Amino acid sequence: MVNRVEKLSLLSEMIAFASYDKDIKEIEYNFLLGVAKQLDISREDFEYLIDHPVNYTHLKSHSERIVQFHRLVLLMNIDQDNNNDSAGVIKLYNFGLRMGLSHESITKVLYLMESFPNKIVPPDVLIDIFKTQYN
Repeated sequence: MVNRVEKLSLLSEMIAFASYDKDIKEIEYNFLLGVAKQLDISREDFEYLIDHPVNYTHLKSHSERIVQFHRLVLLMNIDQDNNNDSAGVIKLYNFGLRMGLSHESITKVLYLMESFPNKIVPPDVLIDIFKTQYN
């Protein structure tokens, strides 16, 4: 299980990802707030993280890292105006590498993302990609 420090780190990382283009749009904010609720992080703590990011904590569990990468994929594609600019894709790729995920799996997810409606990779497809690379 993920502890509180790891949860705050996950959320802080997602806030940083959402704000790479300088502002967090309302749809991104609401998505992040939903993730905070899933992680049992209060709205007050969530708001605090926006202005005071915490240091990155590496997740020990490979499956938790895959879940976090999927959240980042969803976050990147939640904003339909974005159209996956190359800076966002590069940032997502680098976040995946920093999490210790294989570059082959990340590349495959980013490639396949284009073939799904709204560029949302279904969780089972994403898990299969990482399972194949992990074994």
